[in-house]
Amino acid sequence: MRGITKTFPGVKALQDVTIAVSRGEVHAICGENGAGKSTLMKVLSGVYPFGSYDGDIVFEDRVMEFGSIRDSEAEGIVIIHQELALSPYLSIAENIFLGNEVKGFAGLIDWNKTNAAAAELLARVGLKENPTTKILDIGVGKQQLVEIAKALSKRVKLLILDEPTAALNDEDSAHLLDLILQLKEQGITSIIISHKLNEIRKVADSVTVIRDGRTIETISKGDVTENRIIKDMVGRDLEHRYPDHTPEIGDEILRVENWTAHHPQDPSRVVVDDVSISVRRGEIVGIAGLMGAGRTEFAMSLFGRSYGTRISGKVFKAGREIKIRSVSDAIKHGIAYATEDRKHYGLNLIEDIKRNISLASLDKLSTGGLVDDNREYEIANSYRTSMNIKSPTVLAKVGKLSGGNQQKVVLSKWIYADPDVLILDEPTRGIDVGAKYEIYNIINELAAQGKGIIVISSELPELLGISDRVYALSEGRITGELPIEEATPEAVLTLMTQEKQR
Repeated sequence: MRGITKTFPGVKALQDVTIAVSRGEVHAICGENGAGKSTLMKVLSGVYPFGSYDGDIVFEDRVMEFGSIRDSEAEGIVIIHQELALSPYLSIAENIFLGNEVKGFAGLIDWNKTNAAAAELLARVGLKENPTTKILDIGVGKQQLVEIAKALSKRVKLLILDEPTAALNDEDSAHLLDLILQLKEQGITSIIISHKLNEIRKVADSVTVIRDGRTIETISKGDVTENRIIKDMVGRDLEHRYPDHTPEIGDEILRVENWTAHHPQDPSRVVVDDVSISVRRGEIVGIAGLMGAGRTEFAMSLFGRSYGTRISGKVFKAGREIKIRSVSDAIKHGIAYATEDRKHYGLNLIEDIKRNISLASLDKLSTGGLVDDNREYEIANSYRTSMNIKSPTVLAKVGKLSGGNQQKVVLSKWIYADPDVLILDEPTRGIDVGAKYEIYNIINELAAQGKGIIVISSELPELLGISDRVYALSEGRITGELPIEEATPEAVLTLMTQEKQR
């Protein structure tokens, strides 16, 4: 790609970007959220057609003028977006060959050949599932493999993966990275966009860093270091991955006793089992646990019983027992929850920044049931500035923002609601190191204001880097509590993997 420039109204997303990828290599692209990585790949794959950008795409020594994504796929360029494009109610085989059906007699779909071909592709990606299984019945890690099988069905030469492991657990991530290396051995070239620098070092032959829509440099495998990539991404050295935190811890603000919740579809299954925790003013409390340990289920059931059934236990706020029967009750009592799934549950993607920030606090902006639009705009604009939300206006749709900026909108919403206790579930998932550092600073500022903060994170170094105290959760139960001075990775992992006494 030579001299690629792409402009949106009021924003130059890409400025003279040049990137070269050799046949058969794994090439990584790094950059902060909003740097232009995904935009560049959408240009390459024809999502943004020829004529909507300046510059040249040269593939196999020919200048390409893709009018659509079908044009790029016809040449063997296939993109797998971060938001997977699978139909949940169709089978694996139907998804793989959707729009590229295997036809038989009289132009009808030959289902025997379709399922047989799908089975061969699933074997290539290491997915042991029946091709007739519906997508909704398999996990997101397996869905990612179906997307790759779908790409292989199109005789892919260049595979583009946008944040492929963002929503995967460690096991699924490792399998996917191994698969990328296997595809390399088969002669398939890959471009991988990722913010996980350890994964990039594992699979990439070279790395191109983009900052503010410009190419900073391309680094060969032998010269790649995390510090070099981070410096290129953010334009400065980050000597410490986590900002300094000097807590002034006060009295207990929240105590939860014997909290138990059952699965909403299977009431016989206990997902949160007799959990008791406490949080003090100014304290950041981490909750560690493996996937399926019950961390999110605990947080959501506590936040207005928004998850689970047959919920029991007691909640005390500043020493006084409170009753929380709904989300509005939780907010009224000063408890807020920033979900791990911001796109589906934390934001209204078709609304603007302004309305998303005010949604949890419309009563503050209303008189006689009418929202003061001018005041709403002023408040949102103040958060756009103070939270460094990268958008020219608060009237921009939230769905158009990068992941890091979307997370800042979520935090702005709850900061404006002014809770005493803020539960943050995977607060930095899917965002880059520069944006993470900003989020950590915001968390520290909230703690300094005397708020009690609970952080749930699958990234153990992050949890240990920002917390004052850590609880470990396994199979729905608290297996231990450690002050941060004693919370070594080994100690926390030991607690995280403790099995329930049977």
